[in-house]
Amino acid sequence: MPYLRYSLIRPRNWLLGCALLTAGVLVQTQHWDDRAQLWWQERSTPLVNRLASIWLPGYRAVVQAKALAGLEDDETSGLTYNPRTGTLFTVTGKHPLLVELSRDGEILRRIPLKGFANPEGVEMMDNGRMAIVDERSRLLTTFTLDANAPELNAADFPGFDLGFADAGNKGFEGLGWDSRSHSLLLGKERGPLGLFRLPFPGEDGAAGTLQPLMAGNLGLRDISSLSVDERTGHLLLLSDESRLLLELDRSGQPVSFLSLAGGLNGLDSSIEQAEGVAMDESGDIYIVAEPNLFYRFRKSLPDAG
Repeated sequence: MPYLRYSLIRPRNWLLGCALLTAGVLVQTQHWDDRAQLWWQERSTPLVNRLASIWLPGYRAVVQAKALAGLEDDETSGLTYNPRTGTLFTVTGKHPLLVELSRDGEILRRIPLKGFANPEGVEMMDNGRMAIVDERSRLLTTFTLDANAPELNAADFPGFDLGFADAGNKGFEGLGWDSRSHSLLLGKERGPLGLFRLPFPGEDGAAGTLQPLMAGNLGLRDISSLSVDERTGHLLLLSDESRLLLELDRSGQPVSFLSLAGGLNGLDSSIEQAEGVAMDESGDIYIVAEPNLFYRFRKSLPDAG
């Protein structure tokens, strides 16, 4: 009975085709192939190398989805840690503010930002200097924050044109201070995605020339923030579209990763729109997500795999 045989086999083939198609879509949209490569690389990393890196698989969420009180109508973006004060700083976009936070996610003060159109990244540099990047205007502004400053006006401080005039809202978002090379590292969100170094060789704050950095296959859909670990010199890249935090070594090669999906790494729910990452001297990692959510990750026992 060929017709009966055909009718029984055809649905099975159709389901198999759908499954293969779905798997293909997931590989393309979720970068499962890249994550599989990262996972395999992690499993093959010797313990001595893991102990010499940040090693993200050992981290678990200890504070998650904590609302930043008073910022419900705004959007936090970028995050940095100030070792002098033991506090964090983020910026907001709708109503430009520089916001100081405790390491438990409590708001300590709000400083209005005048003359900033779309602040997206903030970073502590050296000698008390800070930097803010304005994505739409492609300007980097550096300043020293006064403990009692009522506001900050961009017109009062040095500004550096980062170029990429056609980037629009796909410009620079990530900022990280690399004390070993005495330079700012910058992450371009996408279109195309990229990493750059901006040296600050002078005490007067004069910047050098923006330099593209080489990196391995990152497997990220965007870069929304970055941070440098002072202990290892390794770089943390945050991608909100990929829901991933990626560790790179000094040569730009991937070392480890942390999924921001719910059910993994102590997270009850996925982190939506992760926009800022920072690390303190003890190795705790902090993330802010739009519109106003705060997360803290702490390393558990070393993962021997």
